[in-house]
Amino acid sequence: MESTSFAIPVTPRQIAYARALALRNHTLLPWDVQQDRRSLSTWIDAQAKMTSAAAVDARPSSKQVAFAERLARIKRRAVPDECFRDKGLMSKWIDGNR
Repeated sequence: MESTSFAIPVTPRQIAYARALALRNHTLLPWDVQQDRRSLSTWIDAQAKMTSAAAVDARPSSKQVAFAERLARIKRRAVPDECFRDKGLMSKWIDGNR
């Protein structure tokens, strides 16, 4: 008996999710992986376990900074410099100055 492996076609939802993961992780979705459902599933599992660059970044978002600066103008105080380096500190400063 011959042992041949047939490629099972990927689903549109699988491709859409894989593309979203590729964008999130700033990586390329290889063409050969897109041709087989099992290969794509393995690639998706590996990419889903990776953390995105935004999750690793400790700096506050631009919206958070803009809101803090608006609060600072209203309250006539300055946002401490260390708040611009840590989103947790910025969040606490915003909560304390609402």
